[in-house]
This record gives sequence, C-alpha cells and structure tokens, in this order.
Amino acid sequence: MASTYLPEERSGVDAPSPAPAAGRPRGRARRRVAHHLTAYGLQVPALVLFGTLVLLPLLFALYASFFRWGGFGMPEDAVGGDNFTRLFQDPVFRGDLWRCLVLVLLSLGLQLPFALALAVALNQRLRGRAVYRMLFFAPYVLSEAITGVLFGMIFAPGDGLADHVLGGIGLDGPAGKWFSDPSTVMATLFLVMMWKYFGFHMMLYLAGLQAVPAELTEAALIDGAGPWQRFRHVTLPLLAPTLRISVFLSVIGSVQLFDLVWVITAGGPDHHSETMAVTMFQYGFKRYQVGYASAISVVMFGISLVFALVYQRFVLRRDLAGATTTMRGGGA
Repeated sequence: MASTYLPEERSGVDAPSPAPAAGRPRGRARRRVAHHLTAYGLQVPALVLFGTLVLLPLLFALYASFFRWGGFGMPEDAVGGDNFTRLFQDPVFRGDLWRCLVLVLLSLGLQLPFALALAVALNQRLRGRAVYRMLFFAPYVLSEAITGVLFGMIFAPGDGLADHVLGGIGLDGPAGKWFSDPSTVMATLFLVMMWKYFGFHMMLYLAGLQAVPAELTEAALIDGAGPWQRFRHVTLPLLAPTLRISVFLSVIGSVQLFDLVWVITAGGPDHHSETMAVTMFQYGFKRYQVGYASAISVVMFGISLVFALVYQRFVLRRDLAGATTTMRGGGA
C-alpha cells in the first residue's frame, strides 16, 4: 500500500504556524482587569480610613463653621459667614497669623541652616560621628509633652537650670521671665522648637548628602575647587530636592503647631504665644464655641492647602515630574 504524505512533508516546507487563538485578546483583557481590580482592592482599606478619619471630619467642620454651636446635639443656629467675619476681626487670631509667620521665618532662617551645617559636619570622616548623630537626633524622638515638661522645669522662674546658669556667669537679663514675659516668650519658645525638631531635618540632609556621588566632589577637588566651591556648585544643587521637602515640612509644621505650645505656655502670657491651633482648642474645648473653632480649623486647612498646592506647582514641580508612574496591563 502506498504511503500517504502531507503536501508540506512532500515539499520539505515547514507547516505555517497556527493563527493566533481568538481567545488570546480576551485573556489579555481579563488579566488587565484583574490587575486593576487588585490595585483598587488594595487601596480600599486606606481610602476607608482616609474618608472616615480625615474627609468626613473635614466636611463636618466646614458644615459646623456656619453655625453657632456649642458641641452638643446637631448644629441648628445657622449664622452664615459670621464666624469667619468675626475670625478676621479678632485681634487674637490676627496675632496668631503674625506669630505663625514669625515662626516660619525663624525656622527657615535659623533652624534649617543650623541643621544643614551639622549634617555637612557629620557627613565627614569624624571619630564617633555615629554617637553625635544619635545625640542630635534624640530630641526628636521625645514626645512633645515630655519636651514641654522638661523645658518648663529648665526655664522655671528662680530655681530653673537656665536661671542658675545665667546667674553663675553674671547674666541676669531674661532670668525669671522666659515664658512669663511677652517680650521673651516667643524667642524662648522658638529655642525649644529648634532643639526639638532640628535633628529631624539634620537626618533628612544626611540622607541627601550620602546620595551625592563621591566622584563628582573628587572631580571638583582635582579641578582645584575649594570646600565652599564644592559645596556651592556640587553638593547644594544635588541636595536641592531634600531641601525643598525640608522647607515644606517646616512651614506646614509651623502652621499646625499645637502640643508643644499647649504644654509649655497654653498660649500665655495674655495670648502672646498662642498659635491658631491653640486658639481653636481654647474656643472649642474650653469655651464650647465649636462653630467658631470649626471656622478656625477651616482657615488653618485652607492656608495649608493653598501653600501645599502653590509649593507643589512652582517649587516641587521638577521633583515630581519623574515620580509619576502608570500601571499597565500585564503582557502575554
């Protein structure tokens, strides 16, 4: 019986590959949908927490700010925008805005440069630099309540450590009136803030400095650049993204400052150390004017939001340009 050969076998030509299966596009689409569902499913817990703990309280504060409300029951006595009108006519709140600006300027002009100088020094080959880093970062680890109590004792009138030290070297100028005199309370409070928070910014700068390629500074050294020229033209430009984040956190922290001030001075003497958050707490939980306190919280949120959007648009734009990622569907 004669053998039967396929035409392809007789001609010696390989059989053409089969056409793509019709179900492959549908399978790829199903995998893409599964990827998206997985991503959205992982976001659900965070979105629920954000909506419950941030978004809903914010919307309710905005709603309550249009009422004269003592915090009991539901708001019923609508006053429109009277709370906001009263807010900007209040000399205490206008003083809060001024003190917030002063704290921001002092933070940017003193605290951050001091933290940067320490970071540059501790980035060198120093004996025991790990110990120095730990010591300088330790104040940030302490809670604001502990820091407030500690410095309340240090600056206590008469028997505090600060008065004893000044008396020992013959300087009695601010002794006994650190937190009790309107002319010294903000300067003393800023010293405490600087001691508490400079370590955080120092560690940020150290992380940024260690990301600077050593080859660039070595090349600048070979070209004859001095220490300041290497810092100014090599290190500082590469550290700029870290500096911008540090400035952003410092400004937002100054706007929202509360616990350290509350523990140390509670806004005294005579409102001379109050911040917006302290004023909000005083009206909301001491005077039971929750509608007015809600208006303060809305203004604080508005200031922070406007600053964040403007800063992101004009300052952080270059840093965020390469940080946007898109999720694409899986391949075959």
